[in-house]
Amino acid sequence: MEFSSRLLANAVDEMSQLPGIGKRTALRLVLHLLDQPKEQTFALARSLTELKKNIKKCRNCHNISDQDLCEICSNASRKQELVCVVEDIRDVLAIEATQLYNGKYHVLGGKISPIDGIGPSQLTIDSLIKKVQNGQVSELIFALSATVEGDTTNFYIYNQLKESDVKLTTIARGIPVGDDLEFADQITLGRSITQRVPFENSLKKD
Repeated sequence: MEFSSRLLANAVDEMSQLPGIGKRTALRLVLHLLDQPKEQTFALARSLTELKKNIKKCRNCHNISDQDLCEICSNASRKQELVCVVEDIRDVLAIEATQLYNGKYHVLGGKISPIDGIGPSQLTIDSLIKKVQNGQVSELIFALSATVEGDTTNFYIYNQLKESDVKLTTIARGIPVGDDLEFADQITLGRSITQRVPFENSLKKD
């Protein structure tokens, strides 16, 4: 694809780096931005710059936050001792959309995947273990996607904590095997949270 403008070509190249955005879609988006008032395009650029410069990770749950402590962790009305373990921010948003969970979260930042070079040390598992050992948690809910990597991560954490007093549960398998939480409908995900089962039950073979 040849362009008459180097500036246009550069913008399309950068836009096409986004996941799911090919060259043609990138071109449509860039041309759309060109057609908008300058103020609108500048506002978009400013918001992205501010996001990249000022976004933080919550010191307690590792969720994306504006402050050192995210709004969920600082909310005194939520159950402080109930913690839902998720892969990333998208899973937090998906569960929050159900409006059926009133505890806190722990964002791992990924799943154990040896083929991708991701081991326990690359995730926030150590801080989760310490949180449990410090007596801050009475129930831990495993809410990772129903994939090999998700199950491997659940089992690793379970092995680290099975001798502790904390209750270990997992969301009910209303989520199809192989699916990510962010793609589940709110009713199915909500029921999976409220109808969670002891993690040991998920280990039993038929």
